[in-house]
Amino acid sequence: MRVIGTEAELREVVSEPPAAIADKAIDHVDEESGRFIAASPLFLLATSAADGTVDVSPRGDPPGSVVVLDERTLVFGDRKGNHRLDSMRNILTNPQVGMLFLIPGIGDVIRVNGRARIVAEADWLPRLTVQGSTPALAVEVTVEELFLHCSKAVARSAVWDTATWPARTAVPSAGTIVRSQHPTVNVPAKVIDAALASDAELNRY
Repeated sequence: MRVIGTEAELREVVSEPPAAIADKAIDHVDEESGRFIAASPLFLLATSAADGTVDVSPRGDPPGSVVVLDERTLVFGDRKGNHRLDSMRNILTNPQVGMLFLIPGIGDVIRVNGRARIVAEADWLPRLTVQGSTPALAVEVTVEELFLHCSKAVARSAVWDTATWPARTAVPSAGTIVRSQHPTVNVPAKVIDAALASDAELNRY
């Protein structure tokens, strides 16, 4: 095994990208990318702590819940969660974030990198209201880099092809995973599953 340690070693294996790909990132939200973001019900938020450790968090809401305030600014609400505040605490110490926007059935992805800050009492918070619930906190992202990621990864995974989806019984449930990760938990997996399903249904907003 040879460990790759420099970019030069990488380029011995992977050639330089064509100029059109190397230079495809822009520093703002163009009109059509804004439409794509508005149609996305799910994005992944990447943050990192001061010590360099990284966290990626899924964020889901009805389409349109990530609002493009202007061509340089995206905002999204902080919804009910587990109170760990992993992403928020990271943003406090390192504002650099990455966002990856997905749309069911679509292979293409929009990627955004920028600087985030946590906001309260903003006059635009009501625009983030879902099911009558206006978030007390939101994240405002200043876009520094935006680009289209091609559909190859999604095509290879066939993630939107229902014929490839496993039977639910072939995948461990959340309760089963909790018991595996924490052997001292003696609550039956079915009880944990029911509690988590109820919480997801009743405490979304």
